[in-house]
Amino acid sequence: MMPPTDGPTGNVLIVGAGPTGLLLAGDLAAAGVGCTVLESRAEETTGLTRAFAVHARTLELLDARGVADELVATGTRAGRLRLLGSTDLDMSRLPGRFPYVLVTPQYETERVLKERAVAAGAEIVHGAEAVGLRQDAAGVDVDARIAGGGARTFRASYAVGADGVRSTVRRALGLPFPGRAVVRSVMLADVRLDDAPADALTAGAVGDAFAFVAPFGEGWYRVIAWNRRHQAPDSEPVDLEELRTVTRRALGTDHGMRDARWTSRFHSDERQVPRYRVGRVFLAGDAAHVHSPAGGQGMNTGMQDAANLGWKLAAELRGWAPSWLLDSYHEERHPVGRLVLRRSGALLRFTLAEPRAVRAARAAAAFAATRVPPAARRVAAAVSGIDIAYPAPRGSHPLTGRRAPDVPLAGGAGRLYRLLGDGRFVLVVAANDPAVTYLATKRWAGRVHCALAGGATRTTALVRPDGYIAWATDETAPDQRAAAIRDALVRWCGPGAEVSGADR
Repeated sequence: MMPPTDGPTGNVLIVGAGPTGLLLAGDLAAAGVGCTVLESRAEETTGLTRAFAVHARTLELLDARGVADELVATGTRAGRLRLLGSTDLDMSRLPGRFPYVLVTPQYETERVLKERAVAAGAEIVHGAEAVGLRQDAAGVDVDARIAGGGARTFRASYAVGADGVRSTVRRALGLPFPGRAVVRSVMLADVRLDDAPADALTAGAVGDAFAFVAPFGEGWYRVIAWNRRHQAPDSEPVDLEELRTVTRRALGTDHGMRDARWTSRFHSDERQVPRYRVGRVFLAGDAAHVHSPAGGQGMNTGMQDAANLGWKLAAELRGWAPSWLLDSYHEERHPVGRLVLRRSGALLRFTLAEPRAVRAARAAAAFAATRVPPAARRVAAAVSGIDIAYPAPRGSHPLTGRRAPDVPLAGGAGRLYRLLGDGRFVLVVAANDPAVTYLATKRWAGRVHCALAGGATRTTALVRPDGYIAWATDETAPDQRAAAIRDALVRWCGPGAEVSGADR
């Protein structure tokens, strides 16, 4: 029998302290929502990790939270991505502050997010392994095994499973995780190189071999390699000589590879859970979707899940969320997960194609996609996450559902993303209308910032806390614009507070 329940309702319990869980914890705590994170790992980290690519859209979300520049300082900026042979993808023309891929170990991302979450008031319980979950009409109970012996039950209003591909939360919900293994016996290693590659990210493939090299800081490099000729189980150790041989076949050199401090072998799956929400429990990150490592999408997609979910849970617990808001997490993020699954799988199969004719067609297609400017921009936007958009009602403004650019604001207010960090909407008005500004900040106080666009524009937009445009209009007549703004605020931010006659 489990001991008595710990923790009040009115808070959120997160299982898993990876990047997804930590970003979510920080968002909830910053919004004033009680938050506890259960992590099975001990507090000490090994400094070893699989993920290392942080894409432009994720960096924008981190920028809104005030931690992007700190993370960027830990890594290497890759403005061009080497795809195959001499074919590369120019990321330097991406819009925004981050026209590159940041190469930094996952443990640096986790460190930055953990510090933010703890500073905001989130509680992180290390050595707490979730072993069971139950929910009722009022909340969720999660049973945990505590390191050193003992057990504890945590209770919260909502729970989020961010506990990875082998998610206990997902299994407790009884959800299937359909899909398949797409590539087996992938080798990983952290090594020293006598001859460092010229590019920040280097990749190459032939018919039976693939290799990828990225800097990991302090003289270490991450090597990912695959050998079609040797398909071993995950449990088989990685032989450094095999790694050298495969890398030479794929890249033409092994760069003087030596002194491996860590090696691993794994297989890559393509899977997605059919529902991201069951009652009071949500799934995010690898607990909800897992795909090939091609394109470095996994960690980024999980963090973007968290950015979508956090403000919605906060709105619900603070009592102003519209009735449909929590369900929109699945409606918006499940299609994104499916899209990432399809794109990363296609890129993997494209890279590992075996017949000579297929390899030639692959190289030609890659060259065309990266040399024709419109196609190159589309590919870069897709890889970076900049092109992600959410469904919009029919007849909406063309910007609705799309990523909001980090536009300058008038009156010394800086730029848009600096106002998104506290979980509030930002109403960016095209014209200074004191009546609209006053009403929005009075009736929706604590939910909405109001700011004047810093450049010439006719578009007024309501920007969500996760940096997507909830609603927009080009209406210029003051009365019609004010009425439309009022309707948009009611739809997205709930009924506004009544104001006294003296305040009207």
